[in-house]
Amino acid sequence: QVQLVESGGGLVQAGGSLRLSCAASGKIFSINAMGWYRQAPGKQRELVAVIASGGSTNYADSVKGRFTISRDNAKNTVYLQMNSLKPEDTAVYYCNADQTVVAGIMRHYWGQGTQVTVSS
Repeated sequence: QVQLVESGGGLVQAGGSLRLSCAASGKIFSINAMGWYRQAPGKQRELVAVIASGGSTNYADSVKGRFTISRDNAKNTVYLQMNSLKPEDTAVYYCNADQTVVAGIMRHYWGQGTQVTVSS
């Protein structure tokens, strides 16, 4: 089992920045990709950014050039640096981790979520 603990959410004005962090603990071996999702009121949860164990990254088109995902394998922590924030970025942000437990079988873990609110 893997436990994910998030921090860094808050209230910021448009154009400002926030940095989210997510620390993994427990049976953290064989962690593959880690990522961030978000869910705005009345909308479905969507992928924001993902980073593989080797460091390759992918981003949603809406955040490209503004958000940066990174990970510190020694600390088992993933970060999301959010710059040039817009009101439409307002959502609950969730950390995700994927773990390969057996060949061809993967488990998915989620953090508790942290609120990000961007005012205009």
